[in-house]
Amino acid sequence: MITSTASLDDVDVAIAAARAGAEAVRARYGQRLTHIDKGAGDFATDADVAAEEAILGVIRAARPDDAVHGEEGGQRGAADAVRQWWVDPLCGTLNYAVGSMLVAVNVALRDGPAAVADPFSGEVFFTDGATARVRRDGSDTRLAPTAANRLVDVNLDPPFPSAPPGFRAVDLLAHPGFVARFRPRVVSTTLALAWVAAGKRAAYVTDGGDLTGSVHFAAGIALCRAAGCVVTGVDGAPVGQAGRGLVVAADAGTHALLLSMIRAEAPAVTS
Repeated sequence: MITSTASLDDVDVAIAAARAGAEAVRARYGQRLTHIDKGAGDFATDADVAAEEAILGVIRAARPDDAVHGEEGGQRGAADAVRQWWVDPLCGTLNYAVGSMLVAVNVALRDGPAAVADPFSGEVFFTDGATARVRRDGSDTRLAPTAANRLVDVNLDPPFPSAPPGFRAVDLLAHPGFVARFRPRVVSTTLALAWVAAGKRAAYVTDGGDLTGSVHFAAGIALCRAAGCVVTGVDGAPVGQAGRGLVVAADAGTHALLLSMIRAEAPAVTS
């Protein structure tokens, strides 16, 4: 248990915050949850709120002047602050609510360190902005992406309002080349991004919109980039307003193959 965070480096703050959120998530697992309706079938639970408060407690103690944007509590501090933390306290709320342990806690400092905690395995995937590692049982191991397993996670949640025209991630599953070369998986949480960085997945694909500053994806993207993964939008452009959606692959060959399949399914993406 960390009692003082004031002297920690930013990466240590990210790790401590993610672990605090993970503890809150784990403590409430299997209990009766209060649902907080967000509309359009989306909801949060009191576990999401508790995890975010735990994360905020760590960040406030260590970096009281920093701004924080949390999925549940929104913006705290100036939205244009140079030092801005993005917090997704429980990614995979629906999984969690039905008793599945496939969830993640995401904490990222904009253009800086990030951490992704798996509350149930005890693993914390993290980056200082230059390298990517996983902390497991007190030991740190450098992440090594690989496409050898051929497993590709495809996000099948309904598309974001600003999703790219002409392409849905679900269409990729019907591409004959995809099913011939890869084995699709659906975990419905951005924990899958950490798995790409760790070599547990070959790639991840989502048809989301502009993911710039997304509390859901910021930590995972930072982790994958530091691990050496190839990260772009579904059209091959850099992630952001130009490159909407996300294709993250363990290597350039896998990335290029997935892009060719996406373009075959949705010519409008490249027009």
